[in-house]
Amino acid sequence: MSEFSAFDHQMMTHALRLAERGAFTAKPNPMVGCVISKGGLVVGEGWHVRAGEAHAEVIALQAAGDAAKGATAYVTLEPCAHTGKTGPCADALIAAGVKRVVAAMRDPFPQVDGAGFEKLRAAGIEVQSGLMEAQAQRLNRAFITRVTRGRPWVRVKLAVSLDGRTALANGESQWISGEESREDVHRWRARCGALITGAGTILKDDPQLTVRLPAEEAFVAPLRVVLDPGLATIARGRVREGDAPTLYIHGETTKVPRGFTADIAAVPEIQSRLDLHRVLTLLAERGVNEVQLEAGATLTGGFLSQGLVDELLVYIAPVIMGDAARPMFDGLRIEHMSERVRFKQIDLRKFGDDTRVLLEPVPLEAREQR
Repeated sequence: MSEFSAFDHQMMTHALRLAERGAFTAKPNPMVGCVISKGGLVVGEGWHVRAGEAHAEVIALQAAGDAAKGATAYVTLEPCAHTGKTGPCADALIAAGVKRVVAAMRDPFPQVDGAGFEKLRAAGIEVQSGLMEAQAQRLNRAFITRVTRGRPWVRVKLAVSLDGRTALANGESQWISGEESREDVHRWRARCGALITGAGTILKDDPQLTVRLPAEEAFVAPLRVVLDPGLATIARGRVREGDAPTLYIHGETTKVPRGFTADIAAVPEIQSRLDLHRVLTLLAERGVNEVQLEAGATLTGGFLSQGLVDELLVYIAPVIMGDAARPMFDGLRIEHMSERVRFKQIDLRKFGDDTRVLLEPVPLEAREQR
């Protein structure tokens, strides 16, 4: 018999939906939702809206008021036990007099990682964890990746033809996908802490790498990151315009021009190419949970060949571009079927005439079992 009731599941489902509302604004913090229930009724609810502002538990407790005493708090992530920009949520729950706390998952952040549960139990509060844990982990997979693996979650966005081509031989690629697909891309961009592209894409396509959503939809603009080993693009490109911040990452041996005031960082080079592992580590150190790579075949191939791709977001347009056009990935050097990179489909949707496929790589050990 499960330790959680149908009502528990209903409340946690609601809390997870609340948490999702912070997808565009909570970063670099995790998305968290909280529901306070008493006597079979919801007496308070909330979600973490923005870093530096009140956490989900505090907002829900404020909404519940005196009704929180003796209630159950359903929260999608272990309540924090440390003081950051806000006070500990565990202390707030204790002070409110809640009787029971049900959490979806433990918080892997080192300053929490079980300490919140311990503080609640020490105060005599019943604590249960693991309800809808898989869903909660999926929701905050990017935050978990940064905390546990020391790098952001990496998504590669591609618009391709039916024959798997991303641009004509001359580099022309606007537009392969339709307007509906391009609008959807902006929602994915809004989730990210950073958008990455390469110097070649800046020189050929001159992208803005900004988020364009309806005025009523709030978001925190992602950092625009240009991987430019020799700083060939620092004096050009729309990527320097607008309010969104821009970071240029160059090679350690590159001489930075005098008077250059843009945000820059250096990483080691491996065979004249930037160390992509170090690039991601640097971004994680800046608090970036999730990145979206929008670049050419060489850079996307580099990320894929080094095992640094967590997700593919592919918009397939019903067009043929021919064998002279550019591929999705370059430099993989696959010579045997046993070396092929396999993916599993996570989601499939239609956007106008295009088909959007969301894919995740199959782990090597799973491939070897087949």
